[in-house]
Amino acid sequence: MSEQPAPADHARQQLEPAAADGLRAYAAKTRASADQFAAVLEDIAENGLPSVEDCTPWEELREAHLARLAAQRPAVA
Repeated sequence: MSEQPAPADHARQQLEPAAADGLRAYAAKTRASADQFAAVLEDIAENGLPSVEDCTPWEELREAHLARLAAQRPAVA
């Protein structure tokens, strides 16, 4: 994305302050996630892959994630 302002001939619609704050919060969360992912990749590049004993099988990660998603979703009667 460019950080340059839009050309003057195309007026931009301003966001409500709450919407702009929410968008900034989402951008910060996304940036933090990207930084964490980059740090993991840099660690792997520097030190190699972790041993199998130090890893969690993907099936366990998947099940834990699905359980978190199910807990967030309201129960349907």
